[in-house]
Amino acid sequence: MPAGRQVADGDPARGHVLVRSYGCQTCHAIPGVAGVKGVVGPPLDRFARRAMIAGLVPNEPAVLLRWLENPPQISPRTAMPDMGVSRADARDIAAYLYSLE
Repeated sequence: MPAGRQVADGDPARGHVLVRSYGCQTCHAIPGVAGVKGVVGPPLDRFARRAMIAGLVPNEPAVLLRWLENPPQISPRTAMPDMGVSRADARDIAAYLYSLE
């Protein structure tokens, strides 16, 4: 994992479960998540190695947490909806995404 891409108190195993429960696979192809392989959003493989989130903002833990909690607040024209992700869930999802190298 690139330096600085860790989320304090984030549980990647719980994040893996949460991406399924929030239905992230509806829009994204996600390694290790069975079911629909959405094509609306980018595939999330190798997420930890990406420089940008949605091609808009730096891929840094603090920014990713804000993005997961409310994407339209960062980019009003994004196709990614506000899914009502809590801060605790965002930490775990971010930890999971950063495990995808």
